[in-house]
Amino acid sequence: MPSEKILAAKQQRVEELSESLKGAATYVFASTRGLTVAQDTQMRADLRKAGVNFEVIKNTTLKRVFEKLGFEGLDEIFEGPTAVAYSDEITAPAKILAKYAEDYEPMEIKGGIIDGKIATIDEIMELSKVPDTETLYTQVAYSLLFPFTKLAMLVKAVAEKKEEEGAPAPAAEAVAEAAPAAEAEAEAPAAEAAPAAEEAAAPA
Repeated sequence: MPSEKILAAKQQRVEELSESLKGAATYVFASTRGLTVAQDTQMRADLRKAGVNFEVIKNTTLKRVFEKLGFEGLDEIFEGPTAVAYSDEITAPAKILAKYAEDYEPMEIKGGIIDGKIATIDEIMELSKVPDTETLYTQVAYSLLFPFTKLAMLVKAVAEKKEEEGAPAPAAEAVAEAAPAAEAEAEAPAAEAAPAAEEAAAPA
């Protein structure tokens, strides 16, 4: 039977891990068995670069930690070697681990937790395909700015044509005529892009 000292050390470990893991947006559980040292080292470097924490933890300890965090029903996941990747950025852990699982067959995704809900392997893989927050914002911004970029190109083309014909370039008039159409085009992408961004950032 373990001594009181050993039991106290295990309890301390659970407390420390619970404090470290709590509050993450996403947890992804995986088996990295089969990766070479070089592959494992590169994966950990990629995770670190993306701000993702990664630890290999004994299943009994993991079970106690996640029970303490309020999650149950993970017993099937906590069988065999288990590593956990977790981050405040919702897509990053899934993106990186899914890539390595696809590239190196021995590695496998075992499941996870997304925004406080236990997720299946399929849900983790779907999350891995969602654009990260920065990319998502860039796509939305581009969709909003594109009509005005198009308008600027149109005004420039009209001005150049008038110059070729020897007439003054009526840039102001061209802007006045084209502005209503540009505003209409700007409103449509904005209305379409916002719901798409919200839906992509919050997978089911």
